[in-house]
Amino acid sequence: MAVDPCDAGDLAGAPQPGTAVSGAHSTLQDPWSRYGWVMAAVWLAFLGFPVIEVLRESAPTWLKVVALAAIASFAFVYVWAMNRLWAFGEGRRVNPAAVRWYALLIALCLVTVPVLGVEAVGMAPFLLSFAMFTFPMRHAFGISAVLLALAVGLPWWAGVFGSFGFLTIILVIVFISTAVTRVANNKEFDYTRTKDALRIASERERVARDVHDVLGHSLTVVAVKTELAERLLDVDVERARAELIEIRSLTRTALAEIRETVGGLRVAALGDEVEGARMALTGAGIAADLPDDLTVVDPRHRTVLAWVLREAVTNVVRHSGAGQCVIRLSPAGLVVEDDGRGLRGGKEGNGIRGLRERVAGAGGSLTIGPGTDGRGARLQVRL
Repeated sequence: MAVDPCDAGDLAGAPQPGTAVSGAHSTLQDPWSRYGWVMAAVWLAFLGFPVIEVLRESAPTWLKVVALAAIASFAFVYVWAMNRLWAFGEGRRVNPAAVRWYALLIALCLVTVPVLGVEAVGMAPFLLSFAMFTFPMRHAFGISAVLLALAVGLPWWAGVFGSFGFLTIILVIVFISTAVTRVANNKEFDYTRTKDALRIASERERVARDVHDVLGHSLTVVAVKTELAERLLDVDVERARAELIEIRSLTRTALAEIRETVGGLRVAALGDEVEGARMALTGAGIAADLPDDLTVVDPRHRTVLAWVLREAVTNVVRHSGAGQCVIRLSPAGLVVEDDGRGLRGGKEGNGIRGLRERVAGAGGSLTIGPGTDGRGARLQVRL
């Protein structure tokens, strides 16, 4: 047996980290992304203070009605837009929709200024929260700094800073709580995205490994039998016809196995692989010394040993030039040994790497080296 030098082609890459994701309610189905707007709506109770201030002011009635309508519109836009623009991840691009809705919120705040005056900054906590959850982090922190400066500077400029000290405290608390929530949310999103990318990569490796094993074995047997049928055409037409019929059956079986593999349904059966090894080795003119008793193998390990046997026999037929191949099964694992040309310093290909992964996943080890008498190659799996 020799090591298969063929390597599988690269697969399409998994999703790369660093992608901005907005409107996550449509792509993430966790409760936070679906019902996060409830958290936004809870804080609307604090809009009761601007409403009370409007009602207490001595401004014309029509101005009060306009201010109350602006506050009500502000509350609706805040919850509605927050629910649709909730941002996850460390994206670098600003969502244009978030900019438009944020501008509308600012405009609604300004509408209340003729009645509330400098007290309109009482709506700043909502503007800070909206920015923190809909803009990229660096923009959100910048906007928060501006709002904090306005909440301190405007009352100071108007000479009423003493009565607005509580607002500064509230803004700081809102900033800290929303920043911590946003950072934690981003970390959770990044963790989920990375886990999904690893899962996808693992599944792609599984499919690539299974396709390699299925196609490598089946096509090797087909190639051997085709050569045999070609030689028999001038000697024994009936036997050549029988070989061609068997080739047709093999190709149909291989096609079915590929479909099952891609669907994740393919499970190699040890008995089938031993019989397949007999067929492949005999067709290649290699004397096969095969085990008769398969019950010695632990049922938990039969599937992985079936895959190992398939790949090992494929390599013997393809590369060894052997005259004999001995296969032994035991409770401890599997041995495949041939008397061919040996390893000859060949590099391990995709098939052997795939076998090592399968065996390691079952808690075992796979070794490849010269045969017991120094000739050929010997593959051993210990479980």
